[in-house]
Amino acid sequence: MTTHSPTKTAPTSGARPPRGALIVANPTAGTFQDTRLTELTELCRERLATVELRLTGGRGEATEVVRDALYGSGAGPAVDLVVAVGGDGTVREVVEGLTEAGRVPSAALFIAPFGTGNSGYRALWGRRPWQEALSAVLTGGEDRAMRRRLDLARLEQTGALVLLGACSGLVAQALATARTLPLTGHARYRRAYRETARSYVPYPGRVSVDGTVLHEGGTVLANVGGGRHRGGQYLLLPRSELDDGLLDVCVIGDEVAPANVPELTRDGAHLGHPGVHYGRGRRVTVERLDGRPLVFEHDGELQPERWDRMTLEVLPHALPAWSAPEADEDGPWRVRADRS
Repeated sequence: MTTHSPTKTAPTSGARPPRGALIVANPTAGTFQDTRLTELTELCRERLATVELRLTGGRGEATEVVRDALYGSGAGPAVDLVVAVGGDGTVREVVEGLTEAGRVPSAALFIAPFGTGNSGYRALWGRRPWQEALSAVLTGGEDRAMRRRLDLARLEQTGALVLLGACSGLVAQALATARTLPLTGHARYRRAYRETARSYVPYPGRVSVDGTVLHEGGTVLANVGGGRHRGGQYLLLPRSELDDGLLDVCVIGDEVAPANVPELTRDGAHLGHPGVHYGRGRRVTVERLDGRPLVFEHDGELQPERWDRMTLEVLPHALPAWSAPEADEDGPWRVRADRS
């Protein structure tokens, strides 16, 4: 199908190291440890003039903490770095606070990967240790860290912002399975994905990109984003760029056996298979056609089964964030002349 030409933004030139940080930490995240949080906080305090640490205690609290620090009555210019400590759900809440009322914040996001999937961190830093990445941000230098303006998406059904992407079908159903498993980290989602795939039944679906049907028929999953990886380890959108002003879409139809999908998506081997469709656009709608609710998630959060569709629209270049300046073996940024 015809797709839009990506509109890329250059990395911020001459970005200064941050001066003050707000650290927002979720102590219930999948791989959270007090010792790691202490290490992170001390690293910030060694380099920055001001550091505030806030622990969250419930759903939505991270959004309120960030919103108040940046835009509340007592807000000031001291905070120019917001560190999200937790998993992809915590990151999504922090992003909601950063982009309050559609504003582009002066503070930039850094993700500390203390959750289960940590797809957000991998999208920006690849496999670099978080200590190395944070040190690069705090000390500056464009050869080590770069401020970029990332795209977001808005979910029409709820108004929620989406950073990494949204997925229907198998990927979403595996999140429900994961809740029942006594595991942590990548192992938890890996096992859930495989177990769910063995008995998964494709649903009758349709996916449209900018008004043009990309796929209609039996659907194993439809992933819209965003980040290349889901669950921190499955390469569902190998061609995706986080700052091209477009949403990538991958649909796996029922020509592919669900049980084969986890292994195929480990390294992007699903592309090119019969029944796999890939597109790119500004507005994407995923529908279920039998009248039953669509099972879908975004940013690692399973959504209530209320709707038979999800629609996402891109918000180009809406979020300042720190990232690696260039790609590693499977990293986030392809080395291109137009990124200089």
